[in-house]
Amino acid sequence: MSLLEAPVRVRTAHAVVAASGLTRQYGEGDTTVHALRNVSIEIEEARLTAIMGPSGSGKSTLMHILAGLDAPTEGSVTIDGVEITGMNDKQLTRLRREHIGFVFQFFNLLPMLTAEENILLPLSIAGEKPEREWVEELLETVGIADRSTHRPSQLSGGQQQRVSIARALISKPSVLFADEPTGNLDSTTSKDVLALLRHSVEELGQTTVMVTHDASAAALADRILFLADGQIVKEVRGSTAAEVLAAMQEVSGR
Repeated sequence: MSLLEAPVRVRTAHAVVAASGLTRQYGEGDTTVHALRNVSIEIEEARLTAIMGPSGSGKSTLMHILAGLDAPTEGSVTIDGVEITGMNDKQLTRLRREHIGFVFQFFNLLPMLTAEENILLPLSIAGEKPEREWVEELLETVGIADRSTHRPSQLSGGQQQRVSIARALISKPSVLFADEPTGNLDSTTSKDVLALLRHSVEELGQTTVMVTHDASAAALADRILFLADGQIVKEVRGSTAAEVLAAMQEVSGR
């Protein structure tokens, strides 16, 4: 049996997110696309997990299903022990609001709001009052305390991404999902943003899942899962950027 024929089942001791037998198909008949094939995975608490793979490997599909943004064709997902696969839209919206934070490649900030107002938006939508001490700590942690009253147009790309990270953290989510968080940034700014994500894991205990194509970004993770043809085919821990690149070449070449 080849590497790509044998799915890797990834288990951990303390899982915040767990998925079993995930399959995702698009279309029917001859046009069917198998985005995921029997993927089982557990995401460790207070760790940074990176997901990598060649284009079309299923990494974004996997993240979207784990985050409740898409539904699997088969299989199940739990977050904090709660089964989410059969939830309706209202239940999923509440789940995402209470348990999940998102950071995307594009910052998705509202231009008419200040940095702090953008950060507080999830709480405002939920009708919740922010803890002032936590807000101030978060502003300091992400390094924008002196820019909190500025609107997005007055901020650099890196500062805007810091705002989006703070917005994702404001509700103290069970898990933070980051989809190519440095894809729209220069290399220097990318390092700062990645350091911030690493800091949130180490100092705040924030469970984080990051989809990335950047070997240097993945090298900061506690572990890296590699997908190919809709399956997890390799897992590595404590890797350098060079080792990540070598693993990607191995996965992409099969």
